[in-house]
Order: sequence, then C-alpha cells, then structure tokens
Amino acid sequence: MSRIGKQPISLPKGVSLEMEASTISVKGPKGSLSQTFHPDMTIDLNDGVISIKRPSDSREHRSLHGLTRALLNNMVVGVTDGFTKILRIEGVGYRAQMDGDVLVLNVGYSHPINFEPLENLGYEVEDRGKTIKVSGIDKQEVGEISARIRKTRPPEPYKGKGIQYDGEYVRRKAGKAGKV
Repeated sequence: MSRIGKQPISLPKGVSLEMEASTISVKGPKGSLSQTFHPDMTIDLNDGVISIKRPSDSREHRSLHGLTRALLNNMVVGVTDGFTKILRIEGVGYRAQMDGDVLVLNVGYSHPINFEPLENLGYEVEDRGKTIKVSGIDKQEVGEISARIRKTRPPEPYKGKGIQYDGEYVRRKAGKAGKV
C-alpha cells in the first residue's frame, strides 16, 4: 500500500469539491483549480474527508495512487493557503523591479528580461530588488515560473553570482591555482 496514497485528505471549511467522471474541481477562498485524474483511481468524499483507492496492486496503479493523492492535496492546500517560492539575487548590479504587474530583471545582459504575470500568480520584489517572491494557488505553476526566472542567470560556482532559491546551497570552487 502506498504510504502517501492511503493518507486521507481533510477538506477545510470554505472549500468545496465537485467531481465529474475523472475531472475534479476544488474551490476555496483563494480561487478554484480543476484537474483530470486517471479514470482507474477511485476518489471518495465522505464527511469532508477525501480518500483515494486503487483497483489493483499493479505497478502502474501503485504509482498512480500516491500521485493522485499528492496532486489532490496540492489543489486543496493551494486554494486555502497558496504556495510561495522565494528567489535571491546575488551580484553587483543585479536587481529585480516591478513595472506595474510585470517583473523586470536586470542580471548582466544588455537588455532587461520581462516576466508577464499569469492568471492566479503574482510577483513581489523585496529587499531593494534582491529578493523575488513568486506566489500562487497552483504548485506546479509556481515551481515552473520560479525555475524559468532562475534559468535566466543560474548561480555560478566561482563568485556565486546569479539567481538562486532561498536556502539553496551553491557549491563554490577555488579559482586559478595562483590565486589560492
């Protein structure tokens, strides 16, 4: 039995769940999310508790069991609390700023890089342009946009300049042998 898949999900107050065939919609105070799940998985809602069951013990069903539960839990957490990723900018002259709703990055290129806001997703710039907060209700979107922002200038190992996740450890390398 999947350790993740067998855990029940409790619906907080103010969250509603609608099921149509294999499509599930979750509505909460922050917004609504909808996703289609594999039709073999059985999703039951009893007294505000969601449980997921699998039809057999095959390898595919075991992996889908945990995946379905994790995705459904992320939907419930997203519409109640939301998700946030924090990115830090290191380097002289590197900074981020907001131009209306658009995130503008100046990270050493000859031109600024713009990130347009998506639906249910927002950016915040703090700490004089050195910290970016990406927040939204869809965990996958928040992670994808954060990865795209980091990809514009990943941290380099010699001076540590670039964009990195908050709490990420960048392994530093020694420079030339004469400079050690």
